[in-house]
Amino acid sequence: QLQLVESGGGLVQPGGSLRLSCAASGFTLDADAIGWFRQAPGKEREGISCISSLGSSTNYAGSVKGRFTISRDNAKNTVYLQMNSLKPEDTAAYYCAARSRLVCSLASYDYVYWGQGTQVTVSS
Repeated sequence: QLQLVESGGGLVQPGGSLRLSCAASGFTLDADAIGWFRQAPGKEREGISCISSLGSSTNYAGSVKGRFTISRDNAKNTVYLQMNSLKPEDTAAYYCAARSRLVCSLASYDYVYWGQGTQVTVSS
């Protein structure tokens, strides 16, 4: 069974940090570009970061650029999202997704496999 499982979410104070993980089971990620998306209540799903299959190329939405860093460890079949300087507006459910392409995309319709999401809440 092909699965993506996110972890690492939680409650953090403004200015704090979290590292999200996206682990694959049932398939290997080394041929897939990976994207991170988030969705806050009442808002559309937003593509925030993505990384190419080999990790040589990354892309970030303007809302997170300079604060979030995406990386991958293909040996561990895992992609990470390091989130620093978190703000209350970063509060959302965070999802990772995989596409069988070398190049990544911030468009949700480009992705086939999705995880169930992990909640991030930024609040004092």
